[in-house]
Amino acid sequence: MPPDILWFIFHNASLVLKGGPHGSPALPRGAKPPVPPAGSLHQLGLYRRRPCVAYATPYTPDPHEWRSFELRAAYGLIAPDLHSFANKGFELIHWDRQSQYCSVCGVPTQASTAISKSCPVCGREIFPTLTPAVLVLVRKEGSILLARARTFREPFYSILAGYLEPGESLEECAHREVFEETGITISNITYFGSQSWPFPSSLMVGFIADYESGELKLQEKELVSGAYYTRDNLPPLPMSFSLSRRMIDWWRTQDDKRGETAP
Repeated sequence: MPPDILWFIFHNASLVLKGGPHGSPALPRGAKPPVPPAGSLHQLGLYRRRPCVAYATPYTPDPHEWRSFELRAAYGLIAPDLHSFANKGFELIHWDRQSQYCSVCGVPTQASTAISKSCPVCGREIFPTLTPAVLVLVRKEGSILLARARTFREPFYSILAGYLEPGESLEECAHREVFEETGITISNITYFGSQSWPFPSSLMVGFIADYESGELKLQEKELVSGAYYTRDNLPPLPMSFSLSRRMIDWWRTQDDKRGETAP
């Protein structure tokens, strides 16, 4: 192996970084895995001509030398480009564990490429799968609709979200999710952007939409609370690197009088 590899090590779904309790967290570097791996080594590509490799370890890191962070918490501790590599590594490790056997034949699969496997019996090809989900920022007369979902672990409010169902387009999913969760209808759906969300295996696709009709009635099974908020009275918001926060921050910079068009 090349002598200067950046290692993306995961233990119990957390990214393991060099640095004890008083040191600055950093990705480990070197020619060999710094702690023993469990399973495959996953090639992630090059970062400034330096190979990046991810793997999982079953060994609990020594807290005097290592620190562990969930991927969300690791954002800001390493460069954004490196965080994207970490996301990819986490996804590949998760996929590798979920695809050890062919779902048709039940026999062990074989690696074909860095992101594919095959069944030696039936020839079935297996690739990492992603679950698309839509995010919808709903605007209404100088305000936006924000809600707190029951699944949120922290006390913030965000835009509406939901997973794509079979046979739906992304726009149809946006209409359905907003109506099911709030009882309102929307119009003027415009694409905003997307984000890999490896928690695990999701792809977030963001849309801007306008309120059309209906009275706000929250689906209590999904949402704890929600309301329309103006720019000067926003509640606690999601993490800065999330697509939902980027969409909210984009809306905060817009002038309602000149009309808001998603980028």
